[in-house]
Amino acid sequence: MFEHLDPRSPTPLYAQIANRVRVAIAAGELHPATALPSVRQLAAQLRVNPATVVQAYRDLETDGFVEMRQGAGTFVREVAPAGRARERARQAAALVHEMLAQAGRLGVSRQELQAAIAEEIGVGTP
Repeated sequence: MFEHLDPRSPTPLYAQIANRVRVAIAAGELHPATALPSVRQLAAQLRVNPATVVQAYRDLETDGFVEMRQGAGTFVREVAPAGRARERARQAAALVHEMLAQAGRLGVSRQELQAAIAEEIGVGTP
C-alpha cells in the first residue's frame, strides 16, 4: 500500500501516506477495525521520521478515517458508503487534474486527450 512514495514530490510525505490509507479505505481494501502498522514499524519500513507517520495518522483521525487508541494502536474506522464515495470522487478529480497537467507538459491538446480517453474506455464502439 505504501510503495511508490516520492520524497521529491511537492506533496509532503505525510500527505502521501495519509492519501494511500484513504484510497485503501475508500476502495474497501482496508476494513473497519483493521490495525494499521505502528508508527515505529511504518516509519522504519518507509525510512521516514516517526513524526511523519504521526502527522499522517493524525490527519486521518481528523478526517474520520482512523481512530488512534493510546497504547493500542491505530485502527480503521467505519466509514459510511457516502463517505467512501466522496473519497473516490475526490481521488478521481485528483487523477484528472494530474492527467491534464501531464498532458499540458507534453503538449497534448484537450481534444487529443478526450479522443484518447474515449478510445481507451470504448466510447462509441459497439
